[in-house]
Amino acid sequence: MPRGRRGGRVSALEGGPEEEALPAAAAVPSALWASQLQPEAAAGQILLRGIFEIGRSSCDVVLSERALRWWPIQPERPAGDSKYDVKCQEEFIEVKDIFSVKLKRRCSAKQQGNGTLLGITLFICLKKEQNKLKDSTLDLINLSEDHCDVWFKQFKKILAGFSNRPKSLKVILNPQSHKKEATQVYSEKVEPLLRIAGIKTDVTSSTNILAHSLHGIPHVVTATLHIIMGHVQAVDVCTFSTTGKLLRFGFSAMFGFGGRTLALAEKYRWMSPNQRRDFAVMKALARLKPEDCEISFLPCISSHDSKKAEGSPKSDGANQWQTIQGQFLNVSIMAIPCLCSVAPRGLAPTTRLNNGSMALIVARNTSRPEFIKHLKRYASVKNQFSFPFVETYTVGEVKVRPRSNSGYNPEEEDGRHAAAPEESFPWNVDGDLMEAWSEVQVKLHPRLINLYGGSMEEMNDSKVTCNCL
Repeated sequence: MPRGRRGGRVSALEGGPEEEALPAAAAVPSALWASQLQPEAAAGQILLRGIFEIGRSSCDVVLSERALRWWPIQPERPAGDSKYDVKCQEEFIEVKDIFSVKLKRRCSAKQQGNGTLLGITLFICLKKEQNKLKDSTLDLINLSEDHCDVWFKQFKKILAGFSNRPKSLKVILNPQSHKKEATQVYSEKVEPLLRIAGIKTDVTSSTNILAHSLHGIPHVVTATLHIIMGHVQAVDVCTFSTTGKLLRFGFSAMFGFGGRTLALAEKYRWMSPNQRRDFAVMKALARLKPEDCEISFLPCISSHDSKKAEGSPKSDGANQWQTIQGQFLNVSIMAIPCLCSVAPRGLAPTTRLNNGSMALIVARNTSRPEFIKHLKRYASVKNQFSFPFVETYTVGEVKVRPRSNSGYNPEEEDGRHAAAPEESFPWNVDGDLMEAWSEVQVKLHPRLINLYGGSMEEMNDSKVTCNCL
């Protein structure tokens, strides 16, 4: 246990008013650091060298451009006295894994001011199993104000050099998610980490389906640490337009059953999210009906597991547009895999975040039992597309034109038949209801945005930068 921890509160401060130690970061045994660093990462120009207490041992600590290394200081021993032979193992962390540094002070309950200096606290991002990240701390104990000030300023200078890390964020929070506990989860698990990292935030509420697809796991701490560390993922994005007018940007859309189900769910907002979803699905299945429409698409590349449409699709030759038409129960257009709890492999498992294409998945008219089998396959390991009424295409642009003059009237679901003056067609775009009265054009824009939260390997020039939790 570091000196000075007993008998008072310990706070990690940059100086100034007292601030209680934040509970988000949990200390991890120092032996774990060694597994984080490759030998070549310890190279680089030495910046500082000094003595700190780490754990229960006094250590010789060296800070270089790429790593912080330390090893216990061994006492001098009489020649030939083997009982003083102590195994000295070097440990280290990569500088790029540090996301914040604070001065560590001990403050009693009645003490005014900054309190007694104990040393420096480093906040670290650790990699765990299954793509998870974990926040941890490393205490460098030294009671010298001058000594700690030099090291503290050097750490701050190093952190300031990571220009890819965000200084401020627009956080999009869905208050209805996680059993309406999203606000509490944010305040307890996310906001403390952002505060430690010194990131200013502006929080607002809209839904977000990207986090699961970005990391492969719905883990809020992992998403937060990816943002803090400046990990950037390039992502394809779509525009939704009608009659030349831009409606919105998005990543996924469903027309037909998916749109009708969401339109129904929106009428029952007083229910809990899970109840509302299940009720809407059951009601939409009970009144299952196809949409008569024409779908035109611009193929990107041939897909090995895609099936050809019934008959030969029409093509205009010059632009290689193809057209299919008929009765469709559901039309899905996905630019990302759309991993979620009901589809752990994704609604479009062959799609990637930035492969420059979208998945067009159409389910033609079939019996209700067969369509239900298709839906259930999304939650299993079986292929949800291996049905004769399901067709998949890899596309770059899609146009969906309803051939019926009457759109969807939600009053019909309650047994009422009074037609609205203008009935629109409901679309489910990223979990939000979008209404359209005519043809909708969905166009892919490859790698248009960069999202904090992905892999540094996919970083490229961006037009828009945002964040994903």
